Amino acid sequence: MDYLGNLIEKIENLKRRRNAVILAHNYQLPEVQDIADYVGDSLELAKKAMNVDADVVVLAGVYFMAETAAILNPDKIVLIPDPGAGCPLASFLTIDTIRRYREKYPRAPLVIYINSYAMAKYYADYIVTSASALKLVGKLDENEIIFGPDRNLASYVAEVTGKNVIPIPLGGYCSVHEFLVSEYYVRKAIQEHPNAKLLIHPEAPPEARKLAHFVGSTSQMIRAIGELGGNEFLLGTEEGLVYRARKMYPNKRIYPVNPRAICINMKKITLKNIVEALDKMKFIVRVDDNIAKKVRETLQLSFETVK
Repeated sequence: MDYLGNLIEKIENLKRRRNAVILAHNYQLPEVQDIADYVGDSLELAKKAMNVDADVVVLAGVYFMAETAAILNPDKIVLIPDPGAGCPLASFLTIDTIRRYREKYPRAPLVIYINSYAMAKYYADYIVTSASALKLVGKLDENEIIFGPDRNLASYVAEVTGKNVIPIPLGGYCSVHEFLVSEYYVRKAIQEHPNAKLLIHPEAPPEARKLAHFVGSTSQMIRAIGELGGNEFLLGTEEGLVYRARKMYPNKRIYPVNPRAICINMKKITLKNIVEALDKMKFIVRVDDNIAKKVRETLQLSFETVK
């Protein structure tokens, strides 16, 4: 048996022994997606964990995703194979920033993107995903909204809803989308594939989004490939989504806008450290009970609001 096959066999044996499931984000390495029990976006994974008969959940993603899974599944052990798999976007939103904007806009609801850490989510009035942000903000009575930490998603919500969406901080962004799914790379990809439909993530800059046939979350982009018609697609997001899309639509031609749009934190999760996580039961993700309770309540309110 080769090295890869040996790791896969070890993971399958450990999953049975631990009564564990592996949940992998759309941006994970191909071999991690293949070994996962479920692949999806960040909130899909956390919700999926709530509905699986398992004692242990291995979250193959970045740390805030593992936190969300732990918050929604207090009865399960949640492991992240590499606790150093952080998120620079989430790190933009500090508690000091939240307090400063709360004081400046005391009547504006605070809407926080799920791509943030638990301590920031604790202060939120609502928590949204890139898929639910438009619907939730559109349903709020207030016209002025504080939104963090992604300025590009904030600008997209403002464009579509017509509301005054104030980004906090002013300079928060995902570096992969900001710099590697920029207008330059989008136009370059369109030149190379002039007949392709362009699907792009709302974390991309406004100039790039304006060129798209469709703007949406990773899961919405996957669905759009099947709904829009056509046989050729460009995906304007982290390159890992292309692998999943090609598996789901083998008869379509699907390309990344930029094959170098790689989230190095996502790629820190490997088959080797998944084996180590399950074998040694590390690294367990723990969220303070008071924070977890408040975030659960806010998530539930947010789910109900977008129904």
